[in-house]
Amino acid sequence: MSGWKLDPAYSELADDFGSLEAVFALQGERLTSDVLSEVIRVERKGVNYYVKRYVGAGKGLRRYLGKPRVKMEWQNLKRFAKWGIPTAQVVAWGLERRGAAYARGAMITRELPRTEDLSALAERRDPKLSDRAWVDTVSRQLAQYTRTMHDHHFTHNDLKWRNLLIDDEARVFLIDCPNGDFWRGFWLKYRITKDLACLDKVAKYQLSATQRLRFYLQYRNRTRLNAADKKRIRHVVRFFEGRE
Repeated sequence: MSGWKLDPAYSELADDFGSLEAVFALQGERLTSDVLSEVIRVERKGVNYYVKRYVGAGKGLRRYLGKPRVKMEWQNLKRFAKWGIPTAQVVAWGLERRGAAYARGAMITRELPRTEDLSALAERRDPKLSDRAWVDTVSRQLAQYTRTMHDHHFTHNDLKWRNLLIDDEARVFLIDCPNGDFWRGFWLKYRITKDLACLDKVAKYQLSATQRLRFYLQYRNRTRLNAADKKRIRHVVRFFEGRE
């Protein structure tokens, strides 16, 4: 059994994107690959598309239990769009099962033009990271989008700089979220701390302490820290101690 959907706005690409069989037959530039998935880039009519193909859900019971990773990924990107969080547009998506077992699946997203991930800027020590106005513009957006996720009791679970795209107008986009999920109680608090710690893991080497504190205040939408904020900040800065 298989299910596949192509956004009606892209019906003219049905020959290439109209079925799971066609998508798995696509040839393109391979960007990443592992035992379970690969990402290729294809160009159609002057536009780049990223095709992520999953050939397995994992070993043993993972093929039968839980939601397939590819389904989590397209659903989470659609949630971001619904919540007003800029992200890559999902053009086509679907999966195939053999009996009760997951067999394969895919997702196609449209390229976000003139973007690169924030980790690339950090690696080359881009001058923009020393521009306080630019950093503040990016910080305010990221704080708002992170707060929006967390207000929905949802956490990204891999909120690293490499999963944050920035374009030439300093607009931020959140991508790659196959591990994002909803949480309650203790686990929500823990996962929120992890999201913030993932962001700070690079920020502590690239930004000033004042800029990092300002981001947290923007995230909390307040001007001063309270006791709970101070406690969380201590947990954030210690989260990866001994694991780096």
